[in-house]
Amino acid sequence: MCLAVPGQVLTLLGDDALTRSARVAFGGIVKEIALAFTPEARVGDYVLVHAGVAIAVLDAEEAAHTLAALATLAEDTA
Repeated sequence: MCLAVPGQVLTLLGDDALTRSARVAFGGIVKEIALAFTPEARVGDYVLVHAGVAIAVLDAEEAAHTLAALATLAEDTA
C-alpha cells in the first residue's frame, strides 16, 4: 500500500523543470521535495507527496479534507 501526504510549498528551489524542488511543510516538519511531476506548483500551493516527489497539486479545500482524515485516523490508532 502506498501513502501520499499533502504539504504546503514554502519556497521553490531551481529553475529547470526536471530538477526543480521545493521546501514543503508537513505540520511542523519541512522537507525538500522534487517537483518534476508538478511544474505548475507555486509557493503557497498544496502538493500531494509520495516518496519525496510531488505527484499532484491540490486545492486548499482538498488538502484540508485529506489532512483532517489523516488526523482522525491517527486519533483512532492512538
